[in-house]
Amino acid sequence: MRPLRKGVLVARLAEGRSDMGRVMALRAACFPRVSGAEEDAQDGLSAHVMVEGPAGMLAYFRVMLFGWGAGLGQGYSARFYDVEPLSGYARPIAEMGRFCVAPGGVHPDVLRLAWGAMTRLVDEGQAGLLVGCSSFRGAGWEAHRAGLSLLAAEFVGPVEHLPGRKATEVVEYPALVGPVLDRRAALAGLPPLLRTYLGMGGWVSDHAVVDRELDTLHVFTCVEVDRVPPARAASLRAVAG
Repeated sequence: MRPLRKGVLVARLAEGRSDMGRVMALRAACFPRVSGAEEDAQDGLSAHVMVEGPAGMLAYFRVMLFGWGAGLGQGYSARFYDVEPLSGYARPIAEMGRFCVAPGGVHPDVLRLAWGAMTRLVDEGQAGLLVGCSSFRGAGWEAHRAGLSLLAAEFVGPVEHLPGRKATEVVEYPALVGPVLDRRAALAGLPPLLRTYLGMGGWVSDHAVVDRELDTLHVFTCVEVDRVPPARAASLRAVAG
């Protein structure tokens, strides 16, 4: 991917040890672990995208591109979900992960540039699906009851493509949560990244995974590229150039 610029901001691929050291420092700050190193086996399979401004790195994400559905088993999501139902998918699949924003980096232009870079990578790789894990802060599902209720009511994916159970500790949220009493509040309670996925027509798994190491609760998320609303797709591609 060639660099993507907007004013003083630039989105580019990380290059060399210096860039990756900055990447790992930001990831460690945004995803504090109970123990162990932040670097993992998926890093060697990934393109690492940095969004920078005059003051330094403002946002980051990584992308793994798998040439066919069966390859998804090498991804991060496959650690926690049985992705076999997607193994027959005939087009490339892009997995996005570790999306994070530095303190002070939450600015519309930063986020637009990050998503523009993601769109460019997806289009260049001819990916048909964009998948990942979307995390709620805090492993206890009770704190996320309203958001999980909304997911259960409106956003669970098609049965034939839903990932199966694989993790040791899962939450079958459709069976636990109640009706959506305040949709706006429930939507506001979702992680921003997950709201973005859903705004692109995305769907989620029918269970969440408890990650004690990161103190998070996450759901598998999938966006079918061809089903992104036309106006949203045009906006993303305008930024992607």
